[in-house]
Amino acid sequence: MRQPRVQTGNVMFPRLIARQFCIWGGAACALLLSCAALSQTKPGYAGSLSDFRPRKEVPGESFIGPGACASCHAQKSSSHLQTAMGHALQKPTESAVLRSHPRMTFQAGRFSYQIVSDGLQSVYRVTDGKETLSEPILYAFGNAHVAQTYVFRRGGRLYESRVSYYTAIDGLDWTIGDILNPPPSLEEAAGRDIDGDEARNCFSCHATAALVNGKVQLDRIIPGVTCEACHGPGERHAVAKLLETGEDSAIFNPKRLEPETLSQEFCGACHRGVDTVAMMPDLGGISNVRFQPYRLFNSRGHDPKDAHLACTACHDPHLDLKQNEAGSDSKCTVCHEPSGAAQTPEKIQNKGAAGKRCSVGRDKCVTCHMPKVELPGAHFKFTDHRIRIVRPKEPYPY
Repeated sequence: MRQPRVQTGNVMFPRLIARQFCIWGGAACALLLSCAALSQTKPGYAGSLSDFRPRKEVPGESFIGPGACASCHAQKSSSHLQTAMGHALQKPTESAVLRSHPRMTFQAGRFSYQIVSDGLQSVYRVTDGKETLSEPILYAFGNAHVAQTYVFRRGGRLYESRVSYYTAIDGLDWTIGDILNPPPSLEEAAGRDIDGDEARNCFSCHATAALVNGKVQLDRIIPGVTCEACHGPGERHAVAKLLETGEDSAIFNPKRLEPETLSQEFCGACHRGVDTVAMMPDLGGISNVRFQPYRLFNSRGHDPKDAHLACTACHDPHLDLKQNEAGSDSKCTVCHEPSGAAQTPEKIQNKGAAGKRCSVGRDKCVTCHMPKVELPGAHFKFTDHRIRIVRPKEPYPY
């Protein structure tokens, strides 16, 4: 893959080279040679990242890749490599699913599907018994914690595969959303045309540095949600650190955002916030259980200014999600006392600012207040982030 663009100049810094070159290798050389660009930075540069959001292109700025970030942020970079986000987009040769499943099949009416992998490439095929369409897979979307969907190119356009791999069944089934709309022709059975806006949205949420002038650039893309997908292009930040200028304005830190902005605008840019869902009525019904910021916003006790209800209060984006029902209890009990909890002077003093006391449970708060909801066709139960008291036989609140 071609490296993302970097600016270069005829400047050498021996002390910096000695300190960093062995760590960054070629990336260090490009960064060190671009140090001269820092002195030419125009006033007001910091503002170019002050409103950075995922999916937002920053014209004229350069990405350096996660390897360069790791030289200073080794621990966070290492743990992030183990996350689902870090593998949200993969080349076929990097997909554990495709490597471990040399031949997957699926039959739906008159259409037969195959995904055949030989270690060098993966080929997606569909036939109606008379004709066959066959294309190499370009990318796998999703790390297969839940599912993995494939993208291929046909006739110069990008298509989403009509079938996806689901971990729960260890095999193929209709891509979510397609089960209710069986394709009428072989061409449509092969895949759904996502070229244009949808491809931009998909790649910019599953990859880093995906867009150039508003178009998906597969030749420069960095697979996965890496450091710069959330912190913005990092070249100027890295150069500033190498020069020890003390500047921190050339990188974006989502932690500084207000709680509602963080959850609804930043995380919600890809995980779907309330504004996005409101503008897309076809995302209503039980399907919106996948959109955590939207569901959280509709929680009865939601306070947009309360950092305890921001996404990052429970989820560290540098760590993989742990499926532990009791693991969130410490977050809940910051505001809510569990049943039988002993009273202390501090608790009594802060009673006015605390949430309601639970009169039933002692632990595993999410099992009652954030139930798991099975989405038809997804082969997975999603945790509903609309925090509430769930009553027996109560319908799903849209």
